[in-house]
Amino acid sequence: MYRVKQLDASLDLGGFSQWLRSQGVPHRISEEGDFQVLWLENQEHAEPVLEALDRFLAEPEIRQAVENQNRSPVFVTGRWQPSPRHAPLVLGIIVLGVLMAWFTSLGSNQFTANLLIIDPRAYGWGSMAERLDALSATLASGQVWRLFTPDFLHFSWTHIIFNSVMLWFLGSQIEWFDGRTRLVVLFIVTSLVSNGLQYMVSGPFFGGLSGVVYGILGYCWLSQRTLPRFQFPPALVTFAVVWMVIGFTPVPEMLGLGRMANEAHLGGFVAGLALAAILPARRIPQA
Repeated sequence: MYRVKQLDASLDLGGFSQWLRSQGVPHRISEEGDFQVLWLENQEHAEPVLEALDRFLAEPEIRQAVENQNRSPVFVTGRWQPSPRHAPLVLGIIVLGVLMAWFTSLGSNQFTANLLIIDPRAYGWGSMAERLDALSATLASGQVWRLFTPDFLHFSWTHIIFNSVMLWFLGSQIEWFDGRTRLVVLFIVTSLVSNGLQYMVSGPFFGGLSGVVYGILGYCWLSQRTLPRFQFPPALVTFAVVWMVIGFTPVPEMLGLGRMANEAHLGGFVAGLALAAILPARRIPQA
């Protein structure tokens, strides 16, 4: 292990240590006379951990947030383990996605799938002008739901299972810590931006909750820097961004994964970052 910080023994680092464990950061705190020493298994973690430690020691609000998180009933042995009662809205979105996957036969039932997207049978969509005209006519006819329902069109069980797992893991934390209203705002904005950008670039044939998932991930990552309260591995954001970049290359198609909704991923991620920058972080509820 790497020795990264020596501190006075009088400082209580128990809460900070528990928070590090919840973030998946291997570490150890040892005693050496009148001092205690923080050790890290991975030297690359030193800079962000020391930055977090400085804030933990300097800002009472951060210490309170960490303490509340550690005492939260949805954290079991330092890990986020919510039940359905902690995130009923997220659970409802997932259930609706699964039902729509069955209803549309994973997108292969063209009649039902066309109910969820800008109807390609009624309008042309080959050019940007045609896509704009189709969108305008669709909204003028009152079919506003088509702006959101592509989220629930999935093309494989792997597709929906991955999105559901990510949505449950991150979305449930937002619903618990920041409230259902914040989650609804996130869903609406990231859905509109991701679906709108993807539609403008590729037309109506796309679907999935991936844009919303990327938006939630972007929100959690940036908002976490203001007030630590969410639990996820730091490498998750790096992996997601790298995968998004790979999606703009021919690699996924070469691997037989088909064309990805890359613009939806990008639009959702940027929208999530923007909301995290605009909306203030909420205090963590008392256990």
